[in-house]
Amino acid sequence: MDDRFGNQSLPSTPVVREKPWVQLKTFTSKPNVFRSMIGEVSPDARQGDIVSAYDKQGSFIGYGFWNAGAPIALRIIKATPGKPDDAWFESTLQKAVSLRKDILKLDADTDAYRVVNGDADFLSGLVVDRLGDVLSIEVSSLGVMRRLPRWIPILHQAAGTKREIVQVDAHVARIEGIMPTDVPKSAVRFVKIKEFGVTQEVDFAEGHKTGFFCDQRDNRRRFAALCAGKRVLDLCCYTGGFSVAAKLAGATEVTGVDLDEKAIEMAKRNMNLNQTRVEFVHSDAFSWIRQMQKNGKTWDVVLCDPPKFVDSRDLDLEAEGLKKYNDLNVLALQLVAPNGIFVTCSCSGLVSADAFEELVCKAAHRYQRRLQIFDRTGPGSDHPNVSNHPEGRYLKVLWTRVF
Repeated sequence: MDDRFGNQSLPSTPVVREKPWVQLKTFTSKPNVFRSMIGEVSPDARQGDIVSAYDKQGSFIGYGFWNAGAPIALRIIKATPGKPDDAWFESTLQKAVSLRKDILKLDADTDAYRVVNGDADFLSGLVVDRLGDVLSIEVSSLGVMRRLPRWIPILHQAAGTKREIVQVDAHVARIEGIMPTDVPKSAVRFVKIKEFGVTQEVDFAEGHKTGFFCDQRDNRRRFAALCAGKRVLDLCCYTGGFSVAAKLAGATEVTGVDLDEKAIEMAKRNMNLNQTRVEFVHSDAFSWIRQMQKNGKTWDVVLCDPPKFVDSRDLDLEAEGLKKYNDLNVLALQLVAPNGIFVTCSCSGLVSADAFEELVCKAAHRYQRRLQIFDRTGPGSDHPNVSNHPEGRYLKVLWTRVF
């Protein structure tokens, strides 16, 4: 058969796809592919399956967990040929643990660190913290949950742990189709951990996320080093990690404030475990700061480490969250003594580092204060992020002196 230029053309070769498969209708290099971005799907693709994925031209882009009923319908875990099997998953889990133990050598300073960080360790939907002899496992993917019973012994052997607790957020369970009977039961409630010589007790029943924020480990040590001989205020103190570290490092007085009554109770337990003294206050940070302003109180070092205020791409919810960040920083800055230190954090992955810094600077300038920014940090090295998922770089910490 000739084309209109007289050249002989070959019959087109049908695209052969490895089953089960999905094909995208838009381009993306991200590991998380939303349902609206999916085009065709092979009839044999089932919830929780590993599927081969193709771009809109039909070129292979990788393998991932498939869940047609979830907003994140496809989670890419491998971008090279060769479908992931049990041996691949075992190797991937061992590599994740090896990064922390053999390369970063975290065991020298702590027995609390992240061993699997989701997309950054090519295991989308799985987060695992090693807390003492416990693996605290957070699952957000049906594909992960179905394979977890096989993975847990592999993780224990690699990490040197003995017990585990598996948690699934109720909202995530609904959208992923994870049933309560899918989640392994655990009797683990408490564990004590060590971090640079500081003892912390983790309460899995009352704690947030995996129970302890390992991501702030290096920032806690650095913060404590700034506090010797200083009066310190820790806003949104949670279970007192920054507060206790500051007092043990020689702060003359430390005040920690949090709205979560259970967190304050845990903070007081951690204070007692370390045989030190911190004033922990159960209160809403916004109203408490306003009262302190009326009282004319200031501190030499002030830390703000609020919960995630921006957790949605919805424009109204995003605006509301950014306003909370602005208001908290505006108020907190007014409690910093002249030439004092102000350290402020955001754990919202949807807020970029540049946007957060701009927000904090505007908050200072509003009251004719200037910030001397001497560092910008993020989570510890056990919380890596992968190059095609910048949202994984969620924690931002701004270190400043206030004039």
